[in-house]
Amino acid sequence: MHVAAARIVPHSVLASRFALPVVLVIGLVASVCGAADPAPTPDTPERLPPNRIELKTGDRHDIVAWHYPLRQGATPAATVILIHDLGGSHETVDALAVGLQEADYTVIVPDLRGHGESVAPEMERAAGSRLPADLLKRPDFLAMVATGGGRVRNQATLRGDVEAVRKWIADHPDKGVSLDRLYVVGSGLGAAVAAYWTNGDAAWPPITSGPQGGDVKGLVLIEPALATKGFQIRLALDQEPVRTKLPVMVVAGPNNRDADKVCDQLKKARPDDWFDSRLLNRSPAKQGDATFIYAEIPARDQRGVMLTGDAFASFRSESGRGDPAFLVAAFIKATSARSP
Repeated sequence: MHVAAARIVPHSVLASRFALPVVLVIGLVASVCGAADPAPTPDTPERLPPNRIELKTGDRHDIVAWHYPLRQGATPAATVILIHDLGGSHETVDALAVGLQEADYTVIVPDLRGHGESVAPEMERAAGSRLPADLLKRPDFLAMVATGGGRVRNQATLRGDVEAVRKWIADHPDKGVSLDRLYVVGSGLGAAVAAYWTNGDAAWPPITSGPQGGDVKGLVLIEPALATKGFQIRLALDQEPVRTKLPVMVVAGPNNRDADKVCDQLKKARPDDWFDSRLLNRSPAKQGDATFIYAEIPARDQRGVMLTGDAFASFRSESGRGDPAFLVAAFIKATSARSP
């Protein structure tokens, strides 16, 4: 779907219309994370603007990504790769990136090929009055998640869009980024891209110098698209580590059929290890112990239309609680505390 910037309903209105679900979601986060972090004081350094970085894929596509650095003096809690929806860009998930940055997570947001500033001139000409992303097909999505081509990862010939971001992270520890606590967050189509690449990352075998993959410590799927032009997320959900070995959270709005099917698939793979915020005491695992969490957030624009895709991902409440940025930050905090 094509995504656009959303006008957000004030949190007070949402709270009155949807009080119970929002309270449940915030309760879920409180249980896994304990007390909220202290609010910034007037002496807290302001957040820094994102930096534009240029990357090259193995098939020689130019990819532009945006690095949201930590505030001066802040200690990096984790590094997040954030992947937008079909028809989106770094701009359509900027509010989510900023929310994570404010929680002291370093964020990298690539404009996937055919999107934003990663559109090749010939593709732009071919698109004419259409969106360049409308020309993308399943092979293009597979190219986005490509990782492989050799035994040594740093010399690999198959380096797709997300892998190019991972290489930049590995090459730039001076930028406050690290593979030690790496999380991947995807919205819409970006959820499928995130899941496929996460499995590819884990498939790299160790070499004499040590591990080459398995960098991802957790995965967040926001409003996941079940299938986009034949690119199906269910295939990635059936592979490890996404299937059972990695902490996963799905965040979606009410009555989202695609998210429901993703949720059902992950529940079947983890029959005793999931928590669903819609089911209260009928979930088999406690909120703080589950390796799969489903969180539902009702988010509407000022016309009362339910938000979807990147507009949903970028929804920010006035209180700063109970929105995707708050939930993702809490999920990262909780699961990274469990990691060795």
